[in-house]
Amino acid sequence: MTTSIFSIIATLGACVMGAYASVLMKKASASFTFNLRKLMRNSHLIIAVALYGISTLIFIPALKYGELSVLYPLVATTYIWVSFFSMWFLKERMNTWKWAGIAIIIIGVAFIGFSS
Repeated sequence: MTTSIFSIIATLGACVMGAYASVLMKKASASFTFNLRKLMRNSHLIIAVALYGISTLIFIPALKYGELSVLYPLVATTYIWVSFFSMWFLKERMNTWKWAGIAIIIIGVAFIGFSS
């Protein structure tokens, strides 16, 4: 089985969506409580959970038309997106070690992609 371009794009799209959901989850944590009424009014939390669900629903058909050994390593790009979204939306700072980690992830994903 070969991995279709649809599967690759769908997987990367699901990763971006999941990464953004992580940022929203971080924002939701500021007002997190175990009070069910307050949880139901936490818009960041509701959107984050919905995005996680949608990203999973996108990933499942991607798996149908691609090799798991190719697609699942692409999920590692989620760490890259989370880092960029954290800088952009949460004003977090990156240091040399974080940039090195991102470079290693990119190299690893590229090795797996080229080996297919």
